[in-house]
Amino acid sequence: MELKEVIEKRAAYRALEPVEISDEFIKEVAYQASRAPSCANKQPWRFVFVKDKEVLTQLHEALSGGNYWAKKASMLIAVHSNPEYGCIIGPKEYYLFGTGMATAQLMLSIVDKGLVAHAMAGFNESLAKEILHIPKENILITIIAVGKKTDDLSKLGEKHQEIETKRSVRKPFEETAHIDGYK
Repeated sequence: MELKEVIEKRAAYRALEPVEISDEFIKEVAYQASRAPSCANKQPWRFVFVKDKEVLTQLHEALSGGNYWAKKASMLIAVHSNPEYGCIIGPKEYYLFGTGMATAQLMLSIVDKGLVAHAMAGFNESLAKEILHIPKENILITIIAVGKKTDDLSKLGEKHQEIETKRSVRKPFEETAHIDGYK
């Protein structure tokens, strides 16, 4: 796919069906993520790819109720970091920016391969870190659900069925961007 097409196809779909995810797939998307820029090339991101059914079932317990749909994902990816992994310059915590850049590239690489990558904020951080053996001092930034999009919306609640079929509206340029400073 062209980059523009991949960006346009990326959406936070919730209606998922199982798909086989190989170790080679994981290594390839992780490599694409690793090409993201980072302060002093410290590469502060850490990813835990979870596809084992037993571990997935345990991790489902850490998801908030509103993320019930993510239990249909074939893989969950925990994204975490630590200030010590990257740069902090004054009040700027660049390790978070670098991790965000890598996470975006990871998600776009997954979409480029025809799958859905839906990042979530609703989870019990301490429980998820315990299940995945992520150091307590690290920040679990997001968990990404990965699966194959399906048109079968029957497993979604009414609210999610409605938003699944609509493309989210983006704010106009003038509201989010400025040329040559604020005017």
